[in-house]
Formats: sequence, structure tokens, C-alpha cells
Amino acid sequence: MDVKHVKGEKKGKIMLYAISTCVWCKKVKKLLNSLNVDYHYVDVDLLNEEDQEKAEGEVTKWNPLCSFPTLVINDKDCVVGYDEEEIRGKINNG
Repeated sequence: MDVKHVKGEKKGKIMLYAISTCVWCKKVKKLLNSLNVDYHYVDVDLLNEEDQEKAEGEVTKWNPLCSFPTLVINDKDCVVGYDEEEIRGKINNG
């Protein structure tokens, strides 16, 4: 799976599942960049079919509706959609 890494300040394990054309996904990436946090992300729609299925399986564990963006923090917290306050809180308290 083609997982991208954005370097920044280590605030735990942060994984974003996104769609490349999704406005809300882009807003989450922009927020994470503005917070200068280290994170990984994957644009699920740009993956090959096999990797898409794998990524969607991972997303479904956290978000049964398999909607995007899905942000997983430290393998224990999940934020679905764009909720700046919740994302900031979970990253800073994670």
C-alpha cells in the first residue's frame, strides 16, 4: 500500500485515510501540516484495487461506514470527518 509520510513533531502514531479529491480530507491534511505533526496518510482512491480493499478494511475497523476522512490516532482514537477541535484535542492529549 502506498502510504505517504509527512515529517513533523512526533505526537504519536497518526494515520489518515483520505480521498485525493475530497475537500474535507484536504482540510485535515492542511490542519495536520499547520500543527507541524508527524503523520502518515493514504489516498485510498489512488490505490490499486487490491490495496483499496485492504485500506477500506482497515478504515471499517474504526469507521463502519467507511467514509472519509478517517483519522486514527495511536491506534486507539478515531476522528471521522473534519472536526478541528476534536482533532487538535486528540493530538495534543494523545
